[in-house]
Amino acid sequence: MTPELFQQLEQSGGVVDLSDRAKFMLTGSDRVRYLNGQVTNDVRRAKTSESVYACVTNLKGKIEADGFIHAGENDSLLMDAEPGLREPLAMRLERYIIADDVDLRDVTDDWRLFHFFGAAANEVTGGRAVKTEGRFGQPGVDLWLPASAERPSFAAPLISAEDAEIWRICHGIPRWPLELNAETFPAEAGLQNRAMDYAKGCYIGQEILSRIKTTGKMPRSLVRWMGGPVKPESNELYTRTEEGVEKGIGAITSACLHPVLDRWIGLAYVRQGTEATHSLLLADKVTPRMFSELEIMHP
Repeated sequence: MTPELFQQLEQSGGVVDLSDRAKFMLTGSDRVRYLNGQVTNDVRRAKTSESVYACVTNLKGKIEADGFIHAGENDSLLMDAEPGLREPLAMRLERYIIADDVDLRDVTDDWRLFHFFGAAANEVTGGRAVKTEGRFGQPGVDLWLPASAERPSFAAPLISAEDAEIWRICHGIPRWPLELNAETFPAEAGLQNRAMDYAKGCYIGQEILSRIKTTGKMPRSLVRWMGGPVKPESNELYTRTEEGVEKGIGAITSACLHPVLDRWIGLAYVRQGTEATHSLLLADKVTPRMFSELEIMHP
C-alpha cells in the first residue's frame, strides 16, 4: 500500500471485495433460538439493516469461528465468516441441530459481498445494505448482491486483499486464524464489548467466559506494538529482568510495514500482567541477542 492510498482511505474511506467469505443461511421457526445458543452475542438484535458480530466457542470457551449475523428476507438469518471456515463452521453448526426446526444452507456462491468503510459507507446504494461495525476499525456498511449481478462501480477506491490486510493490522483488528483461533478466549482478543453479551442467556462455553468476566483472569492479552524500520527477525517477545535475564512473555501474530510511518507495526499476545509494560524487547531465538525495542500501544 502506498502512503497516498493510506491517507486517502483515512480521509475518504474505501471498499473491499469480501465475496470469498463463507456465507450461511438459517431458516426454520427455531433459527433465532438455536443460533443464540451457539454464539456469544445476542442474535435477537440482528436486523435486515444491521448485523451483530459474534464468536462461536467450544465447551472450553475457546473460539472456533467468528462472523457477522443479520436478518435476511423470508424469515431467515445470514452469517458470513472467513473463507477458511466454510467447511469447519458448517460442520460445527450442523452438529448441534438435533430436534430444532432449523435448516442450515451454504449460500457462499449465491452472493457477492462488498464492504464500505469510513466515509465511503455513506455511498452505498442498491442491493442489500447492512450496517456492519468493526470489520476494519471504522463504521461500515456491507452490500450484498446476487452472484449474477454485475460488479458495481465505486466512487471510493476498491482496495486489494493485500492492502486490506495492511489496513486491518494498522488498525489493530484481530483476525481468524492469526489472532482468533481454538487457543483463544474472546476476552483475550479484546472482544468482550464487540462480540459478547453476558446477559442474553446460555450458549456453548458461556459458563467459562462468564467466570473470566467475573475474575478478570485469563492467560494473555492482545496488544498492538510498533517497532523500527527493519522487520523483526523473530515472532517471540521477551522482556529483560533486573538480573539481566531474558524472559519470554508472548509472541507476534501479525505484522506489516506502516505505509506512512515507515515503521513495523502489528499485533501480539503477551502474558496477562505484562501488557502494561512500556516496551518489550524482541529477541532472535537463534542468537542470544536483543534485536529491537517495541513500543506497546494498548488497544
